[in-house]
Amino acid sequence: MTLQFSLTPAAPESIATACIVAGVYEGGVFTSAAARLDTASQGALKQLVEAGDLTGQLGQSLVLFKPQGIAAERILVVGLGAQKSFDAQSYYKVNLDAARAVDKLPVSEATTLLPEVDVPAHDIAWKLRTAALAFDHASYRYTTTLKPRSSQKPQLASLQLGANEAPAEALQQASALASGIRFARELANLPPNICNPQYLADQAAALADEYDTVSCRILDHVEMEQLGFGSLLAVGRGSANPPKLIALEYRGTDHDTRPYALVGKGITFDTGGISLKPGAGMDEMKFDMGGAAGVLGSFLATVKLGLPINLVCVVPAVENMPDGNAYRPGDVLTSLSGITIEVLNTDAEGRLILCDALTWTGQTYQPKAIVDAATLTGACVVALGKHASGLLSKHDDLANELLDAGQHSLDRAWRLPLWDDYQNQLESVFADVANIGGKAGGTITAACFLARFTENQRWAHLDIAGTAWDEGRKGSSTGRPVTLLTQWLIDRAQEA
Repeated sequence: MTLQFSLTPAAPESIATACIVAGVYEGGVFTSAAARLDTASQGALKQLVEAGDLTGQLGQSLVLFKPQGIAAERILVVGLGAQKSFDAQSYYKVNLDAARAVDKLPVSEATTLLPEVDVPAHDIAWKLRTAALAFDHASYRYTTTLKPRSSQKPQLASLQLGANEAPAEALQQASALASGIRFARELANLPPNICNPQYLADQAAALADEYDTVSCRILDHVEMEQLGFGSLLAVGRGSANPPKLIALEYRGTDHDTRPYALVGKGITFDTGGISLKPGAGMDEMKFDMGGAAGVLGSFLATVKLGLPINLVCVVPAVENMPDGNAYRPGDVLTSLSGITIEVLNTDAEGRLILCDALTWTGQTYQPKAIVDAATLTGACVVALGKHASGLLSKHDDLANELLDAGQHSLDRAWRLPLWDDYQNQLESVFADVANIGGKAGGTITAACFLARFTENQRWAHLDIAGTAWDEGRKGSSTGRPVTLLTQWLIDRAQEA
């Protein structure tokens, strides 16, 4: 369950809550809320500043228990850093740090006054939404396959946000986005013996059952074979779990307008196939369906918001396993589009399922625009690290829409070139195209491959290999790019 969000215009010192959060800049410069709390507590915060315990350094936090003259049981003071350099990224970090600090306390509800902080070029609606999402992100727990603990401390369940006035949609957007992000994180965090192609199909069908505006269509391997999904089906041949093509449709308008389309790579586990991956870290390949999780989460958020657009969400769900029937390096596949593909590496499988899914989506729905999301290349992690998703498109207007949405939502992307100069790296003697283009520009050549299957479409590709999950034994799904994609759809709805 996501956090329950509400607004409070009450004076900071009079809010009866388990924990109230306020900020202080470097040099002991109080925000308005912190100043009121200090006055009501007879200088308790000022004393901490004078003693050197409270510096206001970005990321610092300090808890005062049962402060005199304050209705709240606790004050959590967080450092805002230097006031002159405080920006949108600082604001999100402060809220996330505050949320993590609150999460360590034995409280089930809290109030944050951080939305009062001035963030250049951002209004109260943005600040409320951003703060709410940060707190919800920190409060998420994966528990599905864990034994219940007998002595658990209270979990944060509700959050009040201090604001005198705010647009009604601010918390509505926060709640819908939080639901979509949690849905995506849970799907990606589930182990691959649970979250397989059939499981993803069942989750999609359940969404359609829950919402009257949603319908679901699922193609099995028999139907896909009849239609000619030669590339997608080849990837799934080595697995005991048959592939599925999942198509969710949301009708948010009565008008018979062309939909927007989201397509997500749904490799529920990736061994690399015959081109077997190294064993170390292979467990993280359950996250190789992060693109599918991301578009499904964005779809859910859109439905919950009731945006006045039509939207389709297509997920090719496949498991890539080695087997006597598995596809091999050297095989030539015939894709749904008719383009033949020489397989040089079976670990470059994501593009092989996406190319058929993109072809089918374009042919079936004639969408206004297609955006795919995929944990596609390690090269993108090398290029951009964990901070930005890679964005590639031949359509400048679409690319700019997505970049703007990422910047606004702080789920940022960085555009890489998609020039035809790179296409010759995909040349093949035995087929129309090879499935890899060598080490140089791996993220770009992967997108160049997909571009061959979207020539008549307004299309953009998001490589989220670096942003979909945090690496390491304790790493988990981030829920990206739900906020980016949903913000893009919110922007399109506002244009309608």
